Amino acid sequence: MKYPAKEHALRVKNHFLAKKESVKKDATAFFIASAKYTNYPYCDQVAPLRQNRYFHYLSGIDQIAGAFVLFNVFNDKLTLFLPNIDEDDIMWSGMPLSPEDALKDYDFDEVLYAKDVAKTLKSLKSTNFDIYTTDTDEYAETAFAKLVIANDASFFYALDESRLIKDEYEISLMRHAAKITDNCHMAVMSALPIETNETHLHAEFVYHSLRQGSKFLSYDPICCSGPSCGTLHYIKNDDEMDGKTSVLIDAGAEWKCYASDVTRCFPITGKFSKEHLDVYETVRDMQAQAMKKIKPGVEWEDLHLLTHRVLIKHFLELGLFQNGTEEEIFDSKVSAWFYPHGLGHMLGMDTHDVGGHANYEDENIMLRYLRIRRKLEAGMVVTNEPGVYFSPFLLEHISKEQEKFVNKELVEKYMYVGGVRIEDDILVTPDGHENLTGITSDPYEIEKIVQKGLSKGKGGFHVIV
Repeated sequence: MKYPAKEHALRVKNHFLAKKESVKKDATAFFIASAKYTNYPYCDQVAPLRQNRYFHYLSGIDQIAGAFVLFNVFNDKLTLFLPNIDEDDIMWSGMPLSPEDALKDYDFDEVLYAKDVAKTLKSLKSTNFDIYTTDTDEYAETAFAKLVIANDASFFYALDESRLIKDEYEISLMRHAAKITDNCHMAVMSALPIETNETHLHAEFVYHSLRQGSKFLSYDPICCSGPSCGTLHYIKNDDEMDGKTSVLIDAGAEWKCYASDVTRCFPITGKFSKEHLDVYETVRDMQAQAMKKIKPGVEWEDLHLLTHRVLIKHFLELGLFQNGTEEEIFDSKVSAWFYPHGLGHMLGMDTHDVGGHANYEDENIMLRYLRIRRKLEAGMVVTNEPGVYFSPFLLEHISKEQEKFVNKELVEKYMYVGGVRIEDDILVTPDGHENLTGITSDPYEIEKIVQKGLSKGKGGFHVIV
């Protein structure tokens, strides 16, 4: 089965025609360039290619640079322009994709070469076509860059709304990415005898991802231990783990340009400490309460605020919050300094995928970093990832009005945990939702996995994937 590029182009067309006023239905086209290879500064080494996601959405093509895709809205013709053949490069890189193979492997009506772009676009312009594109960054120096309309808000809207709802083909790719990621997280949990530095967590995940055919991760993994688990996007990944109790790993494999994004936490000793388990069970309940309500028509903002209420309830029971009712503490917004990020985000070709309608200027600190500000729809894939953190940097922001609700002496006893986040990838279905993530988040099952790995010892550990 081919990647449904034509179907995607038609989706964009429908959204664009519905959004754009006074559009020329009989004289409109979409044109997008692929990413191109670039050298590292002052070096002849080529940086890895990360395909333009909008180009990929209308083509299904990943590791090809210097290509273009054109969709004629009038006759629904989808054309691929392959990069021109460089005879010298064949010696180094082998034969490129041929037009015949491209037509066989991909969903196009016509395949030409990049040398044909200028002539094709000029022909359209001669019949009064408006040709919309995202940007001209990859070909700004060419004459045909002047023939296109870049940065049109309605075109971006159409692209993003189309990407928002995943079709069965896209979901199948995301299922596979999720399966690879499950195996990688299991491997990391099982390999503690050979993981004495955060770098080893990182290496273990990447190794097992590659072993399963995923050459790229969705993002740079977050591999932290102890107090560093309170840093949301920690990227050092190189501290020693000796003397610490907690691990947080946020990492996901990519499959054919589609992402997974999963976070798991586990105890280094194989047994959760009281404080670590207190925080873990709080986050697990936050996620579970939100999960129950994920279905079409639900406002994501409501789910996010629900998780704040669950946090407050647990903190009152633990004694971390005091001197107020659940409602008073919720209204004070003090929970934002223990849970500063949003409940989750859109997931697709990008880890933080398009279409969420975030408002990073929101005056409400509990909502400012929420990446989804819209109702859920069937076909969306979102992450459900609440977290609780004990970060000195965050706690400095507690105001005088808020501090009466915080038991600072008891909070200090939890600082060594750093933080806990549990993250799963969720498909919104017509009747509710489906969790694409299979790796367990049950703390007692996690303890068993870690203990089993520890029992093997440094000499007896074996690869599980």
